[in-house]
Amino acid sequence: MSFEIFLQHFSNALSLGSLYALIAIGYTMVYGILRLINFAHGDIFMLGGYFAFYALTTFLMPWWVGFIVAIGITAVLGMSIEKVAYKPLRDSPKVSVLISAIGVSFLIESLGVVVFGGVQKAFPIPDLFGQVIVFGNISIVSVNFFIPAIAFVCLFFLMYLVNFTKTGMAMRALSKDHETARLMAIDVDRIISYTFGLGSLLAAVGGIMWGMKYPQLYPLMGLMPGLKCFIAAVVGGIGNITGAVIGGLVIGFIEIMTVAFMPSLSGYRDAFAFILLIIILLVKPSGLMGENLTEKV
Repeated sequence: MSFEIFLQHFSNALSLGSLYALIAIGYTMVYGILRLINFAHGDIFMLGGYFAFYALTTFLMPWWVGFIVAIGITAVLGMSIEKVAYKPLRDSPKVSVLISAIGVSFLIESLGVVVFGGVQKAFPIPDLFGQVIVFGNISIVSVNFFIPAIAFVCLFFLMYLVNFTKTGMAMRALSKDHETARLMAIDVDRIISYTFGLGSLLAAVGGIMWGMKYPQLYPLMGLMPGLKCFIAAVVGGIGNITGAVIGGLVIGFIEIMTVAFMPSLSGYRDAFAFILLIIILLVKPSGLMGENLTEKV
């Protein structure tokens, strides 16, 4: 394999891994605070892509306005789901909340089929993101450069929020102990709602970027990416933001590079993430950067 072809695959792997990282952060944030796997997260990712699609095609908004509106609506929807489906079960057994999350996922997917239709829709790619940049004998679509840059900016602001603001301090306090956080006058419900909103915002950014990289929208498009991003969060150490980013990049590179070096295995591309999950659970169950946590009864 020539160096130019390697660069072509490297750009694809970096952009795909960055997308996985954006979505995996939402999983890891919610788990870090609530010890809840939000299985509806992949479907929120799908909704972000559809909201942007209709903002651009039906309401004819400029692309940057449409993207901001779609991200905002998705964030509010994520907070609303938490209020309706998860908050009433906060003091219930963990399995009840897990079942609720699975139910929300199926509900969103079914509503998506009814509202959006089962036929795939072509995502409108703004000219800025659809340009083909040529370097010698390789051609790279400009969106492959924008995705890692946007993921890095989102990660930077998220780390700043978590480590240097009062809201982030409250999030870190909740991740340790809810009752102690209440004694410290932290509004637990508000912080949890913010966490879901922030995770949904990142999922919407990922959904829009995914729509521009793979311009086909359909109601079940969030199923497999959602599972892979959950695996990315587990691989990196679920509950650890940096670990989620590393896990997403690892899965993206494994997928692309394995197919690039061994094209005969391209039909098993989705299986690589699950194989990695099994290996990590056997070797280091807490993940690459995770801590061994004791589950509270």
